[in-house]
Amino acid sequence: MPILILLRHGQSEWNLENRFTGDTDIDLTPRGEQEAALAGTLLQDMHVDVAYTSVLKRAIHTLQIVLSKIGSSIPVTRSAALNERNYGSLQGLNKAEVEKQYGTKQLVLWRRSYDIAPPNGESLKATYERVVPYYIAEIEPQLRSGKNVLIVAHGNSLRALMMHLENISLTDIAGVNIATGIPRLYTFTNDLHLTSARYLTHTDPEIQDSPVLTVPSPN
Repeated sequence: MPILILLRHGQSEWNLENRFTGDTDIDLTPRGEQEAALAGTLLQDMHVDVAYTSVLKRAIHTLQIVLSKIGSSIPVTRSAALNERNYGSLQGLNKAEVEKQYGTKQLVLWRRSYDIAPPNGESLKATYERVVPYYIAEIEPQLRSGKNVLIVAHGNSLRALMMHLENISLTDIAGVNIATGIPRLYTFTNDLHLTSARYLTHTDPEIQDSPVLTVPSPN
């Protein structure tokens, strides 16, 4: 039975600074590198055949660290379809300052709603409409052929994919966040009926306090 592993990149420099990152190409912090290494350790006993990632360096760097821990040399495909949601005019801005300027209600709408986009940016709906077709066309065939797949991407691109995989509603997705560096493991039957979905956890006390399902939104 094939497995699919979703992994959000480790903490980025702008995650640390509480800034809207979006598809700005920002690299990992030292903590983010540690999170990637811990994820790799969690995956060491799993056989992975192929990997997919975005074209942004924080996801690419995370995947490189994970593969070095696994000790695998496998085919890797990079695609902009897996990039983080574009936050438009908010990219680079401090989230607390945006909240102070526009108010909490507007900030929540920009971050959590399914179909309301920030100024000059993408909604989660627009992200879904590029991520899920790519998954169906490029990644599902790998799973159907019996291969185990690792996807290293971003908070919102993975949230969009989770909606598809787990039939999460437009309302419920608002409360779903994906912590950096914690793998989510999906197992399927050979005809791709989902049988289980769970997070793999570790015991590092500094990292373990990172939330898995919570508000606010990743980016």
